Amino acid sequence: MARLTAALAELSGYRFRYLDNHATLFADLRAHRPHFALNFCDEGFNNDAFLEMHVPALLEMLDIPYSGAGPACLGVCYNKSLVRGVAEAIDVPVPAETYCNSDDLAATIPSGVFPALIKPNFGDSSIGITKDSVVHTWEEAIGYLGILRQLLPGCPILIQEFLTGPEYSIGIIGNPGSSCRMLPILEVDYSRLDPALPRLLTYESKWLPDSAYWSQIAYREARLDEDTRRRIADYANILFERLGCRDYARFDFRADAAGEVKLLEVNPNPGWCWDGKLNLMAEMAGLRYSDLLRLIIEAAQERVAAQRPGLVIPIAEGRAARAGRRG
Repeated sequence: MARLTAALAELSGYRFRYLDNHATLFADLRAHRPHFALNFCDEGFNNDAFLEMHVPALLEMLDIPYSGAGPACLGVCYNKSLVRGVAEAIDVPVPAETYCNSDDLAATIPSGVFPALIKPNFGDSSIGITKDSVVHTWEEAIGYLGILRQLLPGCPILIQEFLTGPEYSIGIIGNPGSSCRMLPILEVDYSRLDPALPRLLTYESKWLPDSAYWSQIAYREARLDEDTRRRIADYANILFERLGCRDYARFDFRADAAGEVKLLEVNPNPGWCWDGKLNLMAEMAGLRYSDLLRLIIEAAQERVAAQRPGLVIPIAEGRAARAGRRG
């Protein structure tokens, strides 16, 4: 949070007021209505990820213009299986996958996909994804399905082809039909990770500094041929528009053993922290943290101005969520 406030303080022409008390948020917004809300609440109202869409919904009810995705986009993208279906319909490659309800004891793994990745259909920050999520046998699969059912009761589960190739992320700042900036493609560097551990971004990689996943995983600018770079950018652009993303978003991809790049996840409200992927990509483009934040604000205000001609936004006042996680 300190780094965020320091970076925002560098931006001339704006004055920020920080609202991070969820219990008084509605009353604070009504009592001191901002001209514009910089919505960085990426962990949900009351830090409940299921309530992530409720913050922009509240802002819309109060008719306060804000940055970032709207409630409908956040609701759709929180459902990983639904995003996969949209991607598949517009010819964006996706991993083979089976969807099963938490109480479905007859779930089957897609034919021939061992090793498989088992993960919750809902959730962010890699909740429910650990080294044991990658399974190689039916026995391991049954064991981890049982763990997830206890950890996240009632949450549907995805049994997915585990992609073993390079893993990439790409960020977009802007909006279709106006200025839109593609950040450099980032690659996850697993080269220093203990060979005994599966190569994936687990819960530990984002939350537990004592974990090998935190200390041994790095990030670098992707070294890609032009065709692969173009395909990743094209996939991200069409998903951004079809899913209703706004102002900024991040898209994660990974190649299979044959080198085909497939969609992992869409993040319409990605981590904005100084050490998150989005800012790492911005640094690769030669941008400072404050530059990234300014671009997000400008993209959002340009979009709002186009949608609401005559609206004057003289001051941006931001709402900030808890900082500190990676990814």
